Amino acid sequence: MPEILESTQRKTALATLAHWTYDEDAKAIRREFKFKDFSAAFGFMASVALKAEKAGHHPDWSNSYNRVSISLSTHDVGGVTQNDIELAKAIDAIAAA
Repeated sequence: MPEILESTQRKTALATLAHWTYDEDAKAIRREFKFKDFSAAFGFMASVALKAEKAGHHPDWSNSYNRVSISLSTHDVGGVTQNDIELAKAIDAIAAA
């Protein structure tokens, strides 16, 4: 089972992830994405869903027209783990493509 990142580890990892922030109350990392239109946002979500399913690690997210909000936390352990950091990197790569 993955281990929760300690505060210093989490801060170091977040420093490598542009635009992701830590939500203390939710014990999760978050990022909002904005796209040209609904189709682009939905396509992004579909790509993320395939990656997340393959990794066995699923985001909490919402979509409103051209915006997608993503929250990552490893629910089994109640906080941010390396799995969340890796999925955030993959999500950033999908968004950049």
